[in-house]
Amino acid sequence: MVLYRESSDTELIGLLKSGDRIAFTEIFNRYQSLLYIFAYKKIGEREEAKDLIHELFLTLWEKREDIHIAGTLPAYLFTIIKNKIFDLYKHKKVSQRYLDIFQNYLDTNQNATDYLIRHNDLSALIEKEIAALPTRMREVFELSRKTNLSRKEIASELNLSEQTVKSHMHHALRILKTKLGALIVFILISSS
Repeated sequence: MVLYRESSDTELIGLLKSGDRIAFTEIFNRYQSLLYIFAYKKIGEREEAKDLIHELFLTLWEKREDIHIAGTLPAYLFTIIKNKIFDLYKHKKVSQRYLDIFQNYLDTNQNATDYLIRHNDLSALIEKEIAALPTRMREVFELSRKTNLSRKEIASELNLSEQTVKSHMHHALRILKTKLGALIVFILISSS
C-alpha cells in the first residue's frame, strides 16, 4: 500500500504519470497554497490567481504522461505558474491595446448619427449571435455580462459548478470571437 503523504515528489510524479489520482491530489495539496500565494502577490487578483492555479493543475493532469522534470517538482510548478502569469499580462496588454484603439475611434468620430447607426447595427449583430448560443451557455454569458455577478454567484443561481460556469464563458467567448471577430468580443467584454 502506497503512503502518499510520505512519498517523495519523484515517487508521486511516477505515480501521476501512470494516472494515479491520489498522487495527483497529494501533489495538489502540497503545492497549491504556495503557488496561489505566489500568483496572488504577482497579480493582486484573488479570482485570477485561483484560476491560474486551477489551470496549472488541469494542465499537469492532462499532460501527466509527457511530464519531464529536470529539476525539482516545486521548481517545475513555479516555472509553469510564472509562464501563466506572463501569458495573462500579455493577454491583458493586447486587450487594452484593442480597447484603446476602439476608444480612440469613438473619440475622433465626428458624425454622431453615423456612429449611432453603426453602434445599433453592431449591437443588433452581437445580440443576434448571443441569442444563437446554446441555452445554458447563453444564460451563463448573459448573467455574467449584464448583472455583474461573480462566477460563484452565477453557479449558485443556475445550480451549476463554478468550473461549468467558467467553461460556458470560455466556449461562449470562443464562439462569439469566431463569429464576430476579436475586436467586437473585446468591446463586448469591456462594456459589461
